[in-house]
Amino acid sequence: METPADSLESRKNAARAWFEDLASRIIAAFETLEAGADPALYNGDAGTFVRTPWRRTVSAEGQDQGGGVMGMMRGRLFEKVGVHVSTVHGAFSPDFAKQVKGAAADPRFWATGISLIAHMKNPYVPAVHMNTRMIVTTESWFGGGADLNPTLDAQRRADHDDAQDFHARMKAACDGFDAGWYAKYKKWADEYFFLPHRGEHRGVGGIFYDHHDSGDWARDFAFTQNVGLAFLDIYPQIVRRHWTTPWSDAERHEQAKWRGRYVEFNLLYDRGTTFGLKTGGNVESILSSMPPIAEWR
Repeated sequence: METPADSLESRKNAARAWFEDLASRIIAAFETLEAGADPALYNGDAGTFVRTPWRRTVSAEGQDQGGGVMGMMRGRLFEKVGVHVSTVHGAFSPDFAKQVKGAAADPRFWATGISLIAHMKNPYVPAVHMNTRMIVTTESWFGGGADLNPTLDAQRRADHDDAQDFHARMKAACDGFDAGWYAKYKKWADEYFFLPHRGEHRGVGGIFYDHHDSGDWARDFAFTQNVGLAFLDIYPQIVRRHWTTPWSDAERHEQAKWRGRYVEFNLLYDRGTTFGLKTGGNVESILSSMPPIAEWR
């Protein structure tokens, strides 16, 4: 007979396996796009992902605390892209534990997930971010989402085809489970991916959710899987829509300006960056979200 502890372990194993499989699928799709980019626009050899395993620092008691794999590609079409997976465990610091659901009385945690950010060479191809995760303290939940980050002013509109199609795909991912989730998680993304000091949104949004626990773990897991599959479906379509469009130096500067806003958000407000650094994550992986070139002006 399966005990609650056995059930939790089986859920952890299923979530970890899914995030690792999703990362492999996305990496394969991105390498296919990279290889297919027109050499007339994208000079040099096509890039491939380099996967680097890492481990968390061993605890004072000598216990392994997990780790992950950092997947990075510097290419022609993908100027810099990271697709990372991790499964880590341990105990939060007393101060940080007070900020995490279910950790105030017991600081032990377990977390697994995938995180990616793609910065594209062509300014017409929007940057994109996606992450999904499962976290366990004395409670357990899913979190994550995906958001599109155009780097040209003309594309940073809710009525642009890219934004419309990206949101439609995220809506479909939500609607299969609950008709109210898209509006709720779109609003959360609009509020979360915002730079108060600039009075600007980071991009054209998407969905963002956290502490997602409807009481039906299998349904919540299926929803989180669907978000990942929705991303894998729509983003390559958006890349192919623009990848043959030539660009100017002025547009590269415009791209660098909006990349600067991305840096500001991730370093000042991003929860994932804070969580990774506070839990002893791999610094190179956490900060790989930074673009290769950015400007402030």
